[in-house]
This record gives sequence, structure tokens and C-alpha cells, in this order.
Amino acid sequence: MTALIDAQAIADFQTNGATVLRGVFADWVDVLREAVDFNVANPGPDGRFYTGENGGGRFMTDYCNWTRIPGYRDFIFNSKAADIGAALMGAGRVQLFHEHVLVKEAATDVTTPWHQDAPYYSVQAQKTLSLWIPLDEIPRERTLEFIGGSHLTGAEYQPQRFNGQALNEGDGLPVLPHYDSDRAAHNIMGWAVSPGDAVAFDFRVVHGAPANDSPSAQRRAFSLRLVGEDATFVRHQDKVTSPPFPGVTLQHGDALSGPEFPVLLETP
Repeated sequence: MTALIDAQAIADFQTNGATVLRGVFADWVDVLREAVDFNVANPGPDGRFYTGENGGGRFMTDYCNWTRIPGYRDFIFNSKAADIGAALMGAGRVQLFHEHVLVKEAATDVTTPWHQDAPYYSVQAQKTLSLWIPLDEIPRERTLEFIGGSHLTGAEYQPQRFNGQALNEGDGLPVLPHYDSDRAAHNIMGWAVSPGDAVAFDFRVVHGAPANDSPSAQRRAFSLRLVGEDATFVRHQDKVTSPPFPGVTLQHGDALSGPEFPVLLETP
């Protein structure tokens, strides 16, 4: 266990699929802000900008840029993220799966629909962790939300695009329940967060985020996706994955390895 987190945080992560870690990356806020702002101005090949119906601010997402943006690389290899990941996942080895930037400009009416990350991915693992790091003050009403405990149900739901269409038509997976139609019936969790905090969550937990209705404040977040030693590559035949990892030659069931997925920590 790292001194940055305690036994209660680990228990909350395992039980609810999500927990908040206060101030654990406060020393990295300036580095990540500079890197994210560069990324927004210089998106990679997978960068996307979404604009809502009112034509207001944009929602920008991008991933797999750590090899070209020094600030991301510095954080991934030199912060305590891997130590935190090992403690929360109970992992003896921690690997990078990918990094992800999510920016909602002021007056962005684009929501992040309820979803699980795992069905989008080309990896299978029980030991998984996303560290969602806010780089701006985010009040409770505009923060990331979770369906507490949903990672333990064994259910896997259909991944969808932001326009509501299935990522892979005919994949046979069920559509997510309409949680917002009766929010009081579900264990919806979320926290107001400050720059340098981290929201830690399992790839399988259902989560989403509202629009950014602030007329002046943007909502920048950097997210790091980590896996433990049980991670194997999943090759989905004739299906789109996100990220796509077009250059990876691993076969279905192979242990996750290669330069795209560096080992960040390994205990003897």
C-alpha cells in the first residue's frame, strides 16, 4: 500500500468500482495542463471534436499521444500513478493501456452518456484502473458519475458512439438501462473535485458525465488507463475497438506486451 492512499480507498474501489483520491497529483497539475493544452491545439490522428445542438463549446477527446507529448510521458513514467495502481488493483505488475484526454469547453451541451469502458477495449483483465485527473475545479453537478457496484454484476453492455449509434451493430450485447429516468433507484456516485485530485475507477463500472453548462469555465481532464499482470489482448474479429491499436500484432489471448503497453512497475 502506498502512503498516498489508505485501506478505505482500496475498499471503496473494490466495493463500488470507484473512489476519489484527494490531492495525489497536485504536483503534476501544471505539467498536465501544458500537455493537454498542446494536445487540444495539436490533436493526434484519433482526436475528435464534438459540438452539441446549441452550437456552443466543443467536447474534445483524444488518446494514444504519450509518445509524442513529453508532459504525458513524464507523468506516466515519473509520477506515483503506477504505485497507486498497484495498491488499488492489488497488482504485482502495472502496465499502461493508454492515456486519454477529455476537454469540455465552456457552454458545452455534449454529455458523456452512461457506458462501461471495457466493451470498447481490446484487453481482458480483472485488474483494471482508470485514473481520471481533473485540471480545473469541477463542481458536483458537472462531474463524472458512477453506478456504484456495477462492475461486480458481470453484465457487459453495448458500446455506443456519442450519437447513440452502436459502435458495432449486431454485437449481441444488451443496451444500458435508462438510469436517468429514475436516478433515485440507483447508487449514483460522484464527487466535486479539484486540480490534482484523481477519480479512480474500474474499466467495468458504468459511468458518464453531464454537459459543461458553465458559461466561462472549461473542464479539462487527463485520464490514465492501467492494467495488472492478468491482462491479455482481445482481438475482436470484424469489430471496431477504441482505441484501435492498428499496429499491434498480438494474437487473441496473448499476454499484453510490446512497446505500446510498457510495464511501469513490477515487484520481484
